[in-house]
Amino acid sequence: MIWGFAFVSQSVGAEYVGPFTFLAVRNWIATAVLLPVSLVLVRKRSAGKTTLKKELTGRPKLYAAGGALCGLALFLASAVQQIGIEHTTTAKAGFITALYVVIVPILSMFLGKMPGKRIWLCVLLSVCGLYYLCISGKSISGLNRGDLLVLLCSLLFSIQIMSVDYFTGIIDGILLSLLQTVAVGILATVFMLLTEKPDPSMIRAAMPALLYAGIMSSGAGYTLQIVGQEGTDPTLASLIMSLESVFSAVGGWLFLAQRLTLREFAGCALMFTAIVISQLSPVNKSERGMENYGE
Repeated sequence: MIWGFAFVSQSVGAEYVGPFTFLAVRNWIATAVLLPVSLVLVRKRSAGKTTLKKELTGRPKLYAAGGALCGLALFLASAVQQIGIEHTTTAKAGFITALYVVIVPILSMFLGKMPGKRIWLCVLLSVCGLYYLCISGKSISGLNRGDLLVLLCSLLFSIQIMSVDYFTGIIDGILLSLLQTVAVGILATVFMLLTEKPDPSMIRAAMPALLYAGIMSSGAGYTLQIVGQEGTDPTLASLIMSLESVFSAVGGWLFLAQRLTLREFAGCALMFTAIVISQLSPVNKSERGMENYGE
């Protein structure tokens, strides 16, 4: 729900500030929120046996690598998404982004896990759904720049999810969330200063959207994802997270007066069907190895 409604704040924020300015400010807000939370929770989760400083200095290379790699992937995905959302609707952006739950198991082929027939069926359904959702009439010109950018962001989010899945098994998830957020904030600030001219008055005007995106989406959302997946069946967790696409459509309808045509609704239905099928429990031996790569 947090991520789905975040599409609304991103759409509103894009009216006032550039994508890198929005990304930089939201992640520094998230950092300000996560730092004190991390100080408390790391000690609490370890039953007082360690502190944030001890944990970081105990395995500095692992934390540096995790924060840098996950942060880079998240920065690229978020930047492309923020640019793309300026040129498409909230509902379409939400559903296309949710394709990460299909892309992740496909990318896992490079890790030696071959998708079964069911996954390829999901890919076909998703492509059909994307066509109905984004292509107007019979012309491919209906696939606009925003749709393509959001599709690219879905691929980048898939890489980020796989990176998080790897590092949560060896380092603390709360600290990973904090370091990831700091890395995104640094990268976004650099690109903001190089390519944009941030206007303090416009930042103030966008502050409600920035506060929601920073505190809720970047701060709470990504931390809850990382911590939640530590103790939840990955298939169930992925299926629940894919509901962000539904909430993005609801958010666009409630707050931005955006509507879906019957054709676009059919595309959403096909894509969501593919998402759900891709996350069902494996039905044969050839697909059993895909369980942990469905996020």
